[in-house]
Amino acid sequence: MISDASRNSASRETKGFIMLRGAMVMTSFRESLFDAANRAGMTPNEYCLQAAAEKLTASGRRFSGIFCPGDLDIARGA
Repeated sequence: MISDASRNSASRETKGFIMLRGAMVMTSFRESLFDAANRAGMTPNEYCLQAAAEKLTASGRRFSGIFCPGDLDIARGA
């Protein structure tokens, strides 16, 4: 279980911008991406960032979250 002190320190983490530029993809990929993001209730950018975060977590990287601390908590099965 995460203590309140740990949770509060994670919420104080500095937020940063990530500037992504457009990429050319095949239309079938674009349609699939937009459909999946829409079904998840996210923008395509949020969906891509979450997918990248899942891959980084799977490779052993540790960070507090994507949009807010705890957004990606694989240990709890989220």
